[in-house]
Amino acid sequence: MIGSRAMVLAAGLGTRMRPLTLERPKPLIEVAGRSLLDRGVDALLRSGVTHMVVNKHYLPDQIQAWARDRHDLQITVQDETGLLLDTGGGVARALPHLGDEPFFVLNSDSFWVEGSTPALQRMAALWDDDKMDCLLLLSGKSRLTGFDGPGDFEMDTNGRLSRRSSETAPEVYAGAYMVHPRLFADAPDGAFSMNVLWDRAIAGRRLYGMEHDSWWLHVGTPQAIGEAEDRLAALGAP
Repeated sequence: MIGSRAMVLAAGLGTRMRPLTLERPKPLIEVAGRSLLDRGVDALLRSGVTHMVVNKHYLPDQIQAWARDRHDLQITVQDETGLLLDTGGGVARALPHLGDEPFFVLNSDSFWVEGSTPALQRMAALWDDDKMDCLLLLSGKSRLTGFDGPGDFEMDTNGRLSRRSSETAPEVYAGAYMVHPRLFADAPDGAFSMNVLWDRAIAGRRLYGMEHDSWWLHVGTPQAIGEAEDRLAALGAP
């Protein structure tokens, strides 16, 4: 079923989060008493995901133990301790576990506060298989915390994406996307960035975006934890 499977990327080294990541992998860092990884899985559950893949590389035993303790969906742990496969290579390796329909991919260094309808549900409803190979969750710059980059994409009135054409762009990639397995046809072997396939989808006019209707929180440094907790408190969000 469309959107019933997902992958959460959890194999990074978390160097910008040191010293907190010297003894704990970044996905298990807590914000307001809940780990980043648990927050991502909670979002998947709200949208009906029943099977997920999570990859491990740094301090892998802790990711394995985390997966063993979650009993509310089926989890496959993908071992990448021998080689970091980057954002695209890790998903490509997991394809046998992700089925033939579009699935979700989430980063584990950010999360969002839901709007009136959970974001991933909105993405699944928006998906158009005739037009799309990939659909990105985006954040406008007025509703994000912990990110000060120039922006990533420009979006036309139909939701189709292109790379920024100047020093800044209005839309920031918000760490989640929906993708059809066909986008990985003829993907590079081994490690590669998902940007390779996004550029391929842009060239084919098949990369689309959906702007989130509430706050997105990026947690990349120790300082960003406090910023995220302050924002959650201000919004009255857990």
